[in-house]
Amino acid sequence: MFIYSLRANTLKFFGVTTLAVAALVTLLFFIPTSEPAISENVLDVAEHDNVAAVNFDKIKTADDRINFLRQFGWEVESQPTEEVEVTIPAEFDKIYQSYNELQKKQGFDLTKYLKKDVNRYTYKITNYPDYTGDVYANILVYKNKVIGGDVCSADANGFIHGLDRNITF
Repeated sequence: MFIYSLRANTLKFFGVTTLAVAALVTLLFFIPTSEPAISENVLDVAEHDNVAAVNFDKIKTADDRINFLRQFGWEVESQPTEEVEVTIPAEFDKIYQSYNELQKKQGFDLTKYLKKDVNRYTYKITNYPDYTGDVYANILVYKNKVIGGDVCSADANGFIHGLDRNITF
């Protein structure tokens, strides 16, 4: 006859171990990555313009940034007008909230990058249609990935829209 006994301490150990493994698996499943979100909005825009899917990563050089903007049909000057490191604030004021809504329409979400230092590159667009003033493209890059961007005019009564002209506030 075989008799096996378990002490309460053994049961507690296996119970705690099982719960810890379950919690770890759950966390790994739900923790967001720092990959840029590519939403259907951006992909739909690319499909309508007969352009291949937009590539948001491997943005390491000036040529990579220029080619990224070309995916949206923009021709820009070869050197950025401005290249600065900016910190995404820990909390968004109304302006940042509004700007992030524009980013969300493009498939980005800056709330994933709170308190992170990112690079902002500003390029002058040379082929913006039906507008005579200066127009600039801004892209936000974090760890060689585009995490946001916009196109705007420099005029006092100017405009701002997504990297695709059809994505507006």
